[in-house]
Parts: sequence; C-alpha cells; structure tokens
Amino acid sequence: MVYRAGGHRVSEIKKDASKKVTKKTLDAFTVPDIVEKVKHSTLVLLLLLSVLLCFSCRGTSSVLENRQKPESMEQDGDDTEETDLLIDLPSPGAALPVSAFGEIWAYVVAGREAALIPGLPISDIGYFGADIGIYGALIDVPERHNLPAFSGRVHMVVKCDSRSLSHFTLIPGSAERKALIADLLAATRNFDGLQIDFENVPLRAAEPFLSFLAELRAGLGNKMFTIALPARNRKINDDIYDYEKIAPLVDRILVMAYDEHWSTSRPGSIASLLWCKRVADYSLNIIGKEKLIMGLPFYGRAWGNTNPSRALIYSSIETIIKENNVTDIHRENGIPTFDYEIPVSIKVYYEDDYSLSVRMEMYRSMGVASIGFWRLGQESPTVWNYIKLHK
Repeated sequence: MVYRAGGHRVSEIKKDASKKVTKKTLDAFTVPDIVEKVKHSTLVLLLLLSVLLCFSCRGTSSVLENRQKPESMEQDGDDTEETDLLIDLPSPGAALPVSAFGEIWAYVVAGREAALIPGLPISDIGYFGADIGIYGALIDVPERHNLPAFSGRVHMVVKCDSRSLSHFTLIPGSAERKALIADLLAATRNFDGLQIDFENVPLRAAEPFLSFLAELRAGLGNKMFTIALPARNRKINDDIYDYEKIAPLVDRILVMAYDEHWSTSRPGSIASLLWCKRVADYSLNIIGKEKLIMGLPFYGRAWGNTNPSRALIYSSIETIIKENNVTDIHRENGIPTFDYEIPVSIKVYYEDDYSLSVRMEMYRSMGVASIGFWRLGQESPTVWNYIKLHK
C-alpha cells in the first residue's frame, strides 16, 4: 500500500526531504514551492513518528475514554497468555473448595425477582432497574416489597448509559441535577443503600460527577452509598472513574471485573484469570480491602465469524445472488425476497463451577473480603455449593 500525504507518495516526499538545499536548488523553486516542500517534509516526519509510537505501544492495554458499550464498559485489556498465570489450578473433575467471604453481593433485575432463591449465601442485593429518563428525571424505580423473602440489605441501583444524558444531568447548579439528587435521596428511603452505575460519563463531566457523588453521600446519612466502576489494572490519564478520587466518597466500590472481551471485540474470556488478578492487585492497593467488592460474571458470550445483518445496495444484492446460486426469488406484496444459507463459525466463552471457583479462590487468597455477581438467573445452579457467607 502506498500512503499519501498532500497528494505525494511518501517515498517521494522522503526523497525530497533528504535533498541538500543549495543556492542552485533554491533557484529552481519559487518561495511557495519551498514552503510546500517544507510542509510535506514536516508531515512525513510526523507520520513516521506516529507509526513508531503505534509500534511502541503495541501489546499494551488500550483504554477508550469510558467506552461504553451500553452492555458494559470497555476495560483495560491484557494479551498475556493464561499459561503465565502463577496459581495452582485444580485438576478438572477434582473436588472444588468452598470459598467464604464476608460480603457476597448479587444483582437482581426488576421483573426477574424469581431468580433470587431463598437461602442463597448472599448478604446484599443490588436491585437493578432505576434509570434516567430523556429529560433527566429518575424513572423505573423498583419496588422494595417485590423482594419480601430476602432478609439482607437491598440497594437501589440507578444506571445511566447515555454519554450526553450523563453530561446534561450532572451540570452543577442545574434544575435537572437538583431534582435528580432529591429524587434519588427520596427513593432510597425504602432501601438500605444506593448504588450509582453511570457507565458513560464524558470527560468534561469528570469534576461535576465527583461533586454529584459528594452531594449524594452527604444527603444519604446512614444509608450505604456504593458505586459500580469499570475494571482497571493501572492508573490511566484523564480517567473519569479514578479509584483514588472516588473511594473517599463512597462506602463500597464494586469493580466490574468482567467484559474484558465484549460483543464487538475479538473473541476471548469475559474475565481471564490473569487479567482478573491484575485488576484485583490494583484495586486492593488503591481502593483497599474494606471498600472493595470484586465483581464476577455469571454469563458468557458467543462470537460469529460473520454477521450478515446489514443494509445492501443493489449491486451487492446481485453479487450475493450470483455467489450463492440463488434461484428462488419470489415476491411478498410486490417486494422481491429470497433466502440463502452460509456456514458460520461460532466461538463461545462462558463461566462454570470450575472457573468461578478458581477465580473466587484466587481473590480469597489475595485478601479480597467481598465479591459480587452479575447477575442472578444467569449462573450454573450448582455454583452455590462452593460459596459461603461468613456470618
């Protein structure tokens, strides 16, 4: 591939840039010509520096400014092979240990309360579903009485997945922010605590987000105040979710140590063990054992090598018909339609009793006191045989 800059081949620009400028060569150019050559030469140097920088950063984690994926935020990735993990893995089929923790959190989604089976070793429920409406008001607050059989603490979780809406509702002094804070404090009266899950706060709202948390902390009194944050295994520049700044404002931080790979990434584990270990190391160091809840996934993901769902122009449709030998084209109310089949290769990563047990034991051995699961109803029903709540 020939890269171009300003309409010239890079090779040509490099050649021009390397010429020795003498009075004779100056005479051959007008002043605008010289300026143009210098501009091209500068551009080439910048391009080369950019390429070198890209190669020097290759293999390190890339962090998008608070990627959301509304499904969940992009995390610090890790390309290190699992064979580098220095922990003892039990043999498949061997008896799994029972992992005990002081607090065990789990999320329940409103409308799916049946997933909370009586007697599970759970200390805290994050009741998921409160949201921010298009005008910045609190909506969809779940009803605490829908979980009558649970005797532990129940925390109302409020989420906001919109970058623009997060910015809009966090503007200091705005009527929307004042109303939202008042509504959150009022709604939390029926719960044991409040959890904030704003997964798309833009950079310009970093300071307003911190002051928003501080106002909520002051208004909640003795209620527990928690927040769910994306996984980090190191400090990053301009991080909206800076653990050091947020930790003093809340009682607990649930680190969402999952979605290391997500729906649009390359296939990979939702939460590989080495990546989780590095996240836990960093979290314990910055947040501290007393406030840290390490999140674990109950779910898996599937990736296909092709996704045929897309818009098509007429020439593309003709190509599909030809390449797939489509002969049966019929009409539905005058509109042409046809079917065809193609092979699809699918890669699946998921969690089972073994992988969850290994991860829990790793966290326990590192000194993690509290864990939390996303979410009830997605797990292997037998995994609870290997989880114990310290009384």
